[in-house]
Amino acid sequence: MERDEDLIETLDPAEDFIVPAAEPSRHAESLDEEDNTLRPGFVRKVADALERGEHETVYNLVEPLHPADIADLFELIDQEDRVLLARAINDLMGGEVFAELNDHVRELLVDELDPDEVAELAEQMETDDAVALIEDLDHEDQQAVLAEMEPEDRAAIESALSYPEETAGRLMSRDLIAVPEAMTVGDLIDFLRRNDDLPTEFWEVFIVDPKHHPLGTCQLSWILRAPRSVLLADVMKRDQTLIPVTMDQEEVALRFQKYALISAAVVDESGRLVGQITVDDIVHIIQEEASEDILRLSGAGDGDINEPILLTVRTRLTWLIVNLGTALIAASVVGLFQGAIARFALLAVLMPIVSGMGGNAGTQTLAVVVRAIATNQLTSSNTVRMILREFRIAATNGATLGLLIGLGTGLLFSNPLLGAVIGSAMVINNLVAGLAGILVPVTLDRLKIDPAVSSAVFVTMATDVMGFFSFLGLAVLSGLAS
Repeated sequence: MERDEDLIETLDPAEDFIVPAAEPSRHAESLDEEDNTLRPGFVRKVADALERGEHETVYNLVEPLHPADIADLFELIDQEDRVLLARAINDLMGGEVFAELNDHVRELLVDELDPDEVAELAEQMETDDAVALIEDLDHEDQQAVLAEMEPEDRAAIESALSYPEETAGRLMSRDLIAVPEAMTVGDLIDFLRRNDDLPTEFWEVFIVDPKHHPLGTCQLSWILRAPRSVLLADVMKRDQTLIPVTMDQEEVALRFQKYALISAAVVDESGRLVGQITVDDIVHIIQEEASEDILRLSGAGDGDINEPILLTVRTRLTWLIVNLGTALIAASVVGLFQGAIARFALLAVLMPIVSGMGGNAGTQTLAVVVRAIATNQLTSSNTVRMILREFRIAATNGATLGLLIGLGTGLLFSNPLLGAVIGSAMVINNLVAGLAGILVPVTLDRLKIDPAVSSAVFVTMATDVMGFFSFLGLAVLSGLAS
């Protein structure tokens, strides 16, 4: 009981536990209740006030919004109004808002700030968010910003920037709590209460040895329920998932997903605890990586609607030119059979069906395989089984489609031989599509080339070339075009 009384005396209800009375929602006018997005009418009202130069009105409209909603507002208004909005709500533009901003929007706003202002923002942020703010700056601008920061914050940022992009070292936060295993639960609770320099939010405490190697973790729920006299070594969870500092962020996300982690310790090459990654960071990574793979399959680049137009054109045009080259290869195959097409013009009408259906089948397989590679479902252990599986699927689909298109063509044009030729070509091209859809991305992955970036070009080329060649070649061999 003495311990309980001491606990009661250390807490001041007037300061710590009085919750303000609930206020009427101030977001009803701005947010759509169904999808929690900013209402078009609200966005227009802010834009109109900016155009009239009524900065006080703009401030009053934006002030009730959550930082994430303020970040969304910057994406929804015209690009030329974004700097004006930032100036109108100047003191609302804290680290929380900048942490939520789209990368391209953030770069635009940061360019308008002096180094000391950027440094002040970075010091308000978690380490990983501060790194994201600074890493895209030019080297000279980075050094100018770092020179304005407190030595401790600067050292943390410089350490993070020393790691490769999109690795755990860039993603991790250095704001964590690490204590020795010799502590008791009571000692830890007292330490947490008396220490003002703690992370704002945390879910677990890391237990380390004298060399700062992680030994285990204690969740807050365990700490609160355990007797004060119990040693941390007796209640900590020793089995933990350690993240190497150089691990790719996509692999980190897969580990969080596989083991249902809330947070995880990050260790350097010597096994020392250097940071932690929390699930809120992983949510962004999962969304980012999934979107990235989908867009790369189409050659659309980042696919960000806030990306500069010239950069988007350059990215898309590069892959369109590559596709143009593969299309010329397919056209050269058709050119080999121009005499047959001249004698039997119906071949020119039907051959796009074979190549088009093969392309669709290849794209289906490719999408499944790229996802399987990205999520570690497809590894060297089950590659052969996956190839056989896709071959059986391609054979079944090809036979079904071949039968349908063969019967339909034979009846429509009263030419059974034509139906047999196009049906056989459909089966062949579907088999090629299925095999290309898995072999191309697997081969590129083995060669350490991102299969999401370049697989689609090769798969499309394979199905186009084989679709034209099989259909026109069978037409010639069968005597159909004699």
